[in-house]
Amino acid sequence: MEQGTACVRRRSQSVICYLSFVICHRNEPQARFVLFAPLRIDDNSPHAAKRARNSTTLQHLLSHGSPEDLIQRLAPKFDPVSRRIPGATITKPYAVERRWSLLNATPADQGGIVGPDHRERHQVFAKNIENFIGSVKVPIGLAGPLRVNGLFAQGDYYVPLATTEAALVASYSRGAMIISEAGGCTAALLAEGVSRTPGFAFESITEVGLFVSWLLEQTHRFPEIVGQTTKHGSLTDIKILLEGNHVYLQLEYLTGDAAGQNMVTLATDAVCRFIREGTPVQPKHAFLEANLSGDKKASAQSFQNVRGRKISAEVRLAPDLVRRRLHTSVETMEAYWRMSALGGVMSGTIGVQGHYANGLAALYIATGQDAACVSESSVGVTRFERTDDGSLYATVTLPNLIVGTVGGGTSLPSQAACLDILGLRGSGHAGALAEVAAALALAGELSIIGALSANEFGSAHQKRARG
Repeated sequence: MEQGTACVRRRSQSVICYLSFVICHRNEPQARFVLFAPLRIDDNSPHAAKRARNSTTLQHLLSHGSPEDLIQRLAPKFDPVSRRIPGATITKPYAVERRWSLLNATPADQGGIVGPDHRERHQVFAKNIENFIGSVKVPIGLAGPLRVNGLFAQGDYYVPLATTEAALVASYSRGAMIISEAGGCTAALLAEGVSRTPGFAFESITEVGLFVSWLLEQTHRFPEIVGQTTKHGSLTDIKILLEGNHVYLQLEYLTGDAAGQNMVTLATDAVCRFIREGTPVQPKHAFLEANLSGDKKASAQSFQNVRGRKISAEVRLAPDLVRRRLHTSVETMEAYWRMSALGGVMSGTIGVQGHYANGLAALYIATGQDAACVSESSVGVTRFERTDDGSLYATVTLPNLIVGTVGGGTSLPSQAACLDILGLRGSGHAGALAEVAAALALAGELSIIGALSANEFGSAHQKRARG
């Protein structure tokens, strides 16, 4: 896979280099002829075959047009732009119809997106979408029962998962059943916090020193400023990081039962306004987010600390249960985990896990979470070990679960219904939802590693992929 990726990258670079050459030398036919000359591959050099493949790629590209045609396709176009989408945040039927009038869509297309209740209930979408034209219906399946013995989540849960991937719900449901037969998994919320990291750029390190000296005398005022923006969140930690003439201010918050990205953004904006208005040394540039928080991306910093809620979940499976339900042995599952952990290290992943993103994405979509946060939430560590009595000890730790049971998309009709199915809608349930999410990830790891260990992974997909 690694070699294949590198090969694709080199092919792309060859195409770009070739087009750049053509642009620079398009009036020099002789130069272009030399580039078209057949590549010699009889020199038995280690790169000869790769050069030949690159040449084939270029020839395929050029078979669809001349170099001038390709250059024209890639050039900027300045003919009139299509009509602007009207209405912005208006979700009323007349605005929806105006937007549909822009599209070359059939009545069937519109009927597939505009639901029968959208006209009467359009206002429920107003806080969550712009340029509204309808909604996409994603199938929802139930995984479970999933027994969780957590600090916040207690009991058996039927977990709604929204996905179009056949075999996913079946796999997670199998893992959930195994956990439940073993008495459930233990799950614990270990830490929580959501950060924003504004950045300030100065002319010199001397200015940085003066700014930081003033800033340190003002930090005691930040919690009060934050409190004026939200009743549900609080500022819990402040860190200052310096890089040359740049200052990064890392602000960490508790966000109650909300996922909290919008909350911390508004709070940090208020802090930044206070800084800009009061600092005796004005920064050359000031940015609300300087890309140090780990928002919407996997990062080593968040992996080592917390972004959202950090949860660990564990379960012990008896050898007989592994044989009956997963059709493999504890020893084989441990061996697979050991090899896959090394594979993850060799590929450069942050953390070591099989497929957290599958279950988390389906859960996030079903329950109104920010689906883009799967990018950081699916970072973590899975560990399988054979215990002294021959059982399988399985554990997952996910340090970046960005979930909430209030705010965001949790109030939308379908998403609120899915939270109701879990019994976790509204205030007081965010910790439990995070523990359920970690337990779900553990179920998925058990099922997929079991299938791979039993050599049933391919046949399961062939059986379940019914389309």
